Amino acid sequence: MAKPMGTIAIAPNVFWVGVKDYNRRLFDGLIPLPHGTSYNAYLIVGKDKTALIDTVNPGFEKDLVDKIAQHVDPTKIDYVIMNHAEPDHANAAKHLLSIAKNAKLVAGAKGKEAAMMYFDIDASRIDVVDENSQIDLGGKTLKFVDAPWLHWPETIFTYLEEDKILFPCDFFGSHLAGGAFYSDEYGDEKALDMAKLYFAEIMMPFRKPGQAAIEKVKKLAPKIIAPSHGVIWREPKVILDEYAKWTSEKMEKKVMIAYVSMWGSTEKMVKALNEALVKKGISVNVFDLTNTEVGHIAKELVDTPVVVVGGPTVLGGVHPVAAYATLLVKTLRAPTKYGVVLTSYGWSGGAVKQIQALLEGTKLEVLGVVEVKGPPKQAEFDKVADLASKIEEKLNQL
Repeated sequence: MAKPMGTIAIAPNVFWVGVKDYNRRLFDGLIPLPHGTSYNAYLIVGKDKTALIDTVNPGFEKDLVDKIAQHVDPTKIDYVIMNHAEPDHANAAKHLLSIAKNAKLVAGAKGKEAAMMYFDIDASRIDVVDENSQIDLGGKTLKFVDAPWLHWPETIFTYLEEDKILFPCDFFGSHLAGGAFYSDEYGDEKALDMAKLYFAEIMMPFRKPGQAAIEKVKKLAPKIIAPSHGVIWREPKVILDEYAKWTSEKMEKKVMIAYVSMWGSTEKMVKALNEALVKKGISVNVFDLTNTEVGHIAKELVDTPVVVVGGPTVLGGVHPVAAYATLLVKTLRAPTKYGVVLTSYGWSGGAVKQIQALLEGTKLEVLGVVEVKGPPKQAEFDKVADLASKIEEKLNQL
């Protein structure tokens, strides 16, 4: 029998029936999607009952139903599992329930509240599960893992016991459409790079809950990890090892410099610092914020211990582009340990004060500030050289 177009079997009677959104270029009004994204939904067909795990983004309901119909009658679905209530995964749940009149939505206790609030799903159509629950589909048994704050408070994972497949929704995900479905088809390097980008923007603020979830996942020992965005992992150790590193805040010995310069003064200090660090054998990633996507900054924050922010004063405060990069460190709760500020001004300062205000509440230790009126001179370059030595000392202590 020919393989149905648009779906794949990831195990016997377990089908990917999601949607690849090749044209989407922005997520949450913040995250660039250079490779689009996917909304992965999975159909599990047991001997007695059928379950759908997660759904799709608004506008793709028909695509989802058409793909399900290639395997089973959509009206006969028994369960719609809602691992996470965000609309890109749960929006089509109500549509499925309207088609499958006897189906139940399955969610955690907080998920039930979310489904009623966001999607107006009747409470009588919702079954609440926890880690002691299981659903027997007939030769296919579903169990559940509590995973709060990954990345909403109601998140659960679903585990298919017989085939040892973990469905963790956003956790272990990536924003990647493309023609392939599995991480090894892209190559681990590219797949992990996209997963790190996704982790930085979505999961980095939730490292503690992430550590707890990883331990639960290791005990399950899945053979396949099938998230609801991006690639499926046929070798779970590849992504588990990286997530263990990222959530544990293990730092690499490197520096990120993110800067904007108007008339070259800040840029001159940035170049001087970069050269001084490179001479010391330190790896440095330099980003001109005027032509850098925010995702590249976020990804570096995952394991970069030293962040240098460079930006001139504009009308009594730091340049807005540099302010945005500074705020990102705080918003994403980056594990960054040390900071440096390079700034310049024409007639009055103010950038340093604003950067300090933006960083309030973080644990970041500021190693030093170089502020110059007009172009930097030897005195400022000497201060930059001193900062390079301080950075080297801190990195050697890691």
